[in-house]
Amino acid sequence: MIKNFLFSTLSAFLFIGLISCEKEIKFIPSAKTTDRQAIADSTMIAFEKSLLKNQIDSVFKKYQFNGSVAVFKDSVELYRKNQGFADFKDQLKINDSTVFAIGSVSKQFTAALILLQMEQGKLNVDDKVSTYLKEFQNKNYENITIHQLLNHTSGLNTLGGKLQFKSGTDFFYSNDGFNTLGKIVEKVSGKSYDENILGLFKKAGMNHSSTATSFEGENFAGAYLGNRKNFEKIQNMPKRLASKDIGVPAGGILSTINDLHVWNTALYNGKILRPETLKKFESKSAERHHAIFGKMGYGYGIMSNIGKPLAFFHSGYIKGSPSLNIFYPETKTSVIILSNIADEELGKGFTFKPHVEIKKITDALESTISEMNSSKGNAMKM
Repeated sequence: MIKNFLFSTLSAFLFIGLISCEKEIKFIPSAKTTDRQAIADSTMIAFEKSLLKNQIDSVFKKYQFNGSVAVFKDSVELYRKNQGFADFKDQLKINDSTVFAIGSVSKQFTAALILLQMEQGKLNVDDKVSTYLKEFQNKNYENITIHQLLNHTSGLNTLGGKLQFKSGTDFFYSNDGFNTLGKIVEKVSGKSYDENILGLFKKAGMNHSSTATSFEGENFAGAYLGNRKNFEKIQNMPKRLASKDIGVPAGGILSTINDLHVWNTALYNGKILRPETLKKFESKSAERHHAIFGKMGYGYGIMSNIGKPLAFFHSGYIKGSPSLNIFYPETKTSVIILSNIADEELGKGFTFKPHVEIKKITDALESTISEMNSSKGNAMKM
């Protein structure tokens, strides 16, 4: 229903934009096609900006959302809003430079590090983990592969515990699986995880990202439980993200809206991984039934929509810090949602309602644009 409304509205918007500018281009036949396309593109951008402002602003208002949201179409900023406080006690406002804990959005960076080691010939994703780590050299764990840790099909829950199922036969989300991948990166590279990940940030152009153990900057958004009127600060942040319960490779990266946009652009434009390696990263090799976002595909530390529109994304949650990073490859659009407070008494379903609603909005918009492009292509063939 939302998609149908968007399709008809956008069609009318584009038609009016082209008609209103027709007089300006009708005396330049050689440039007419180019000018009409430029007008259509600028009209599309104007429509997207207007729609996103109207709909996402309403989500901010509805939930009194405390955090940052931005939408970028390649290098063009379509939407950005910061609302609320990075520090509730001192009432320091969130701004474009605010650094957030991104939780499990961190997993795609660990997956990229593994794949970079593969490109250097230091490992293969089909290798058994026991080849690299002694703690996997036992009857229960000996057949677990790196591939299975990357897509959560190893059966591992907590390291040292009983497997949930025979490796490779099902899906079970495991932070310890990704912390194990961090150990493999250290083993084969001869460098610490922090050294590896900081090198990756530099390669991507992410100048304001770090780990829980390397953070020495400013502008960090403290994490809180509760709401604006009744809040409790999570202590020992961000250092606690390096604890055994979480772990830096699984959920201990800190970043900003701008840096995550830089990451999406670099990663999906092939500046981090080779094309065939990026395909491995993206490709659905497992299926996840997420309690909040529903049924989805799972690649290597990244989730994907089942059906249209094509989207790669990952949510993240550590106490007080819900996050979501989405990339739509067809239009090179990034949608990034970061926050630093969660009312756990109302449940994670409530905490992620703004994220879910914004994703529905951008999914619908992306599908509409895809359908219009398809219709335009079919019309040109006739």
